[in-house]
Amino acid sequence: MGIQKMIRPMAPATIWPVTNTSNRVRLDTTACSSHTHYHSKQSTLNVISKDYIPPRPMPLPALAALARALWRGDGNLLDLLPANAYQFDVGDLGYSRRSTVMFNDPVLVREILRDEAGVFPKSDLMVNALEPLIGDSIFVTDGDKWRRQRAMIDPAFSQLRIAAAYPSMLDSVAAFLDRVEGYARSGDAFSLDAQMSHLTADVICRTTFSTPLDGAISNDVFEDFTAFERSVAQVDIIRLIVKPAWSELEQPPQVLAACERIRRHLGALVDLHLDENAAYDDIASAVINARDRDTDRPFTRAELIDQLGVFFLAGHETSASALTWVFFLLAEQPAWLARLRDEVDRVVGDQPITLDHLRELPLVKAFFKETLRLYPPITFLPRVALSAIQVGRRRLRRGALVMISPWTLHRNPRYWTDPDVFRPERFTGDSDIPSEAYIPFGQGPHTCVGAGFAQMEALLIIASLVRRFDLYRLDNKPVRPAARLTTRPAQQIFVTVASRR
Repeated sequence: MGIQKMIRPMAPATIWPVTNTSNRVRLDTTACSSHTHYHSKQSTLNVISKDYIPPRPMPLPALAALARALWRGDGNLLDLLPANAYQFDVGDLGYSRRSTVMFNDPVLVREILRDEAGVFPKSDLMVNALEPLIGDSIFVTDGDKWRRQRAMIDPAFSQLRIAAAYPSMLDSVAAFLDRVEGYARSGDAFSLDAQMSHLTADVICRTTFSTPLDGAISNDVFEDFTAFERSVAQVDIIRLIVKPAWSELEQPPQVLAACERIRRHLGALVDLHLDENAAYDDIASAVINARDRDTDRPFTRAELIDQLGVFFLAGHETSASALTWVFFLLAEQPAWLARLRDEVDRVVGDQPITLDHLRELPLVKAFFKETLRLYPPITFLPRVALSAIQVGRRRLRRGALVMISPWTLHRNPRYWTDPDVFRPERFTGDSDIPSEAYIPFGQGPHTCVGAGFAQMEALLIIASLVRRFDLYRLDNKPVRPAARLTTRPAQQIFVTVASRR
């Protein structure tokens, strides 16, 4: 099976509202029509359904899945997954000159991601896509170079550093709530996707660079990142079928131009921090002050641009993906919104939300974790075999594309009861969670360095929004998940809000 270009231009993400004061629709609708490959169960206002199934792909045989993906032509990798990809331990994803093998066995997944033998570097497909933007950074390197970078970066995301970033995070959320309050007063609808991207980008700007997104440089970086995410090419069907591993994939001119502008703007932010009179206490300053434990050398300016580019890309894009799905689900399941609100009201009351409060919100945490299970921000973790190697009972040839997918692992019925059902209770109390089959932030030494930061950010945003607003879907159009840079709705989701206050 070949995989078509993963990223095609999407409709521009706008943060401007859509006026609709008369058609405010709460999504308690029936499932989508039978001809679609995606469906949703009916939601209720007062009862939390144990059988609620949010949007999911309809599994098809391999050839039918390929035909569907080619027919739709929107580069959605989820359309290409055959039905057996959700059930097998190890299996081929069609045939190509390269060979593409998916692993769903948690033991083998752990072996590949730990990569103690150093034979499974990050896929050249991912490297080709991201290198123009983030250079030789932690996101694309492996081996000794990656270990050096990781050791220098880890302290920037320590618990103490995350706690120090919390006031800036609060400022971002406060500005966001003011913006949402404006939508509540006007009755205008807004795009969840766009607003979550804007909010999480603002969080990254404030916590990493001590500047809000409305600053000239920060806003330019955000706009160019949006252009990059819409147009970057990761996978080309012809390349995958007929070309060998490590063949180059040329990026569109607009992607390269956006990358050049982003790096120039990031360089300006780095230079502000490098100024001898600067007195910053943020994540960027922590990375600037980091030293190699063997040589005592800091990152060079170019390396700083690489690493901080990763923070901006991963920090806002993955969080925006997760939060878009969180608030979509809350709009579909208002009973769950009420339940989360009750918990926040009981724990926080009318006080500002503190870090201690976030630790006392088990239902909010469970809701977020279940969202990450069904809609992991990173859909695929591609690796490539540097040499022929045996993994379990499967022999891999040199250059084989090794696909590990949190999406399929999280929906495998071997490890999850009713895997397509949205059931946050899985993550409460003494529930028996198959932790080895739950990898929303990766696994092993390559676990996302910002996982703790992302979880704190998400809990704060969820708690802040549910305590103040009700959410309503603008319409009941089918929502289709799509795998691009992250797991996103194929089309933007528009909502309206009503204020409690």
